[in-house]
Amino acid sequence: MNINKNYLELQDSYLFSTIAKKVSEFIKANPNKEVIRLGIGDVTLPLAPVVVEAIKKAADEMGKKETFKGYGPEQGYAFLREAVKKYYSRKSVELESDEIFISDGAKSDLGNILDIFGLDNTVLVPDPVYPVYVDTNIMAGRKIVYADANESNGFLPLPDDSVKADIIYMCSPNNPTGAVYTKEKLKKWVDYALKNNAVILFDAAYECFIKSDELPNSIYEIEGAKECAIEFCSFSKTAGFTGTRCGYTIVPKTLERDGVKLNKLWLRRQTTKFNGVPYIVQKAAEAVFSEVGQKQIKENLQYYNDNAKIIAETMDEKGIWYTGGKHSPYIWLKCPNNMTSWEFFDYLLNNIGVVGTPGAGFGKNGEGYFRLTSFGDREKTIEAMKRFRSLF
Repeated sequence: MNINKNYLELQDSYLFSTIAKKVSEFIKANPNKEVIRLGIGDVTLPLAPVVVEAIKKAADEMGKKETFKGYGPEQGYAFLREAVKKYYSRKSVELESDEIFISDGAKSDLGNILDIFGLDNTVLVPDPVYPVYVDTNIMAGRKIVYADANESNGFLPLPDDSVKADIIYMCSPNNPTGAVYTKEKLKKWVDYALKNNAVILFDAAYECFIKSDELPNSIYEIEGAKECAIEFCSFSKTAGFTGTRCGYTIVPKTLERDGVKLNKLWLRRQTTKFNGVPYIVQKAAEAVFSEVGQKQIKENLQYYNDNAKIIAETMDEKGIWYTGGKHSPYIWLKCPNNMTSWEFFDYLLNNIGVVGTPGAGFGKNGEGYFRLTSFGDREKTIEAMKRFRSLF
């Protein structure tokens, strides 16, 4: 028996585990000091009322013989796939229902999708980057190359023709930097993928925060994307499903490689390795797309947008460089006084009890930067920025 030695190439500790340990030690040493967490991207508002009612109704159905549901379709119930299809149609993106796969969240599928690709593929990820993109490919032993995201390009790297890649991870609005690609810049990546026979894995988990029609919510708004891109999205940030777990992945039937439709491969993978998302959760997700659901969800999103504005205004007041905060729940700031990311983390925690996320945890280009999230409580966000102003 041999273990998968690729796991030994991973960092010993996951970024957020390290943060949790540091915060725990601080609380133990300072039991009377309130800690305000603006680090991990977990939501704080409860599920929308229409979603809760849908959960209750679906739970009642599961308690009656005539409406009980056992195993559901691995691809997702038709009612939810149809709701997703109509949602995209409102964005002028036309999909077929069997191009939509319901999942238990984007994070799972962003790793699981790799099952349909060969191990000899080269993977391109931006740096800084959401750790899952990198770690899942290290686990598989694939070669990883990096697109250089930095302050000079607004943390929005463009393709380099001298770099050849087969699989390209993209996230817009970006986690961790909050930067958003324009349609023109995204078109350059689509053209690159088509030219190099590559596949883009497009993470649209934060698309609901985009407030301008000039910015793309979906990569399929770009001509040619259905021939080269798979899109992932989640209800976690859209509707506060971080603890409920539901998302979807779109694999266009026009996307082929080696004469094989990737839609067919992903369907085969899901029917073998996945038993679907619970009926109760899918009914809750369906309620998100209702007229009432959209209204209630937008109210929650506005709450987080206003938090982001509060944080961004503080950065403006103190003359601190940042991206994000406008079409994203994240504010990616440059650490003041040339501090490293972890020095700044310790500085905020020890002096004002505010927790953020060190940029170095997202890659070498994240060193010297720091991520704050708008997903916190309003009063605590205001208090955190009050403390921040006193510190600088």
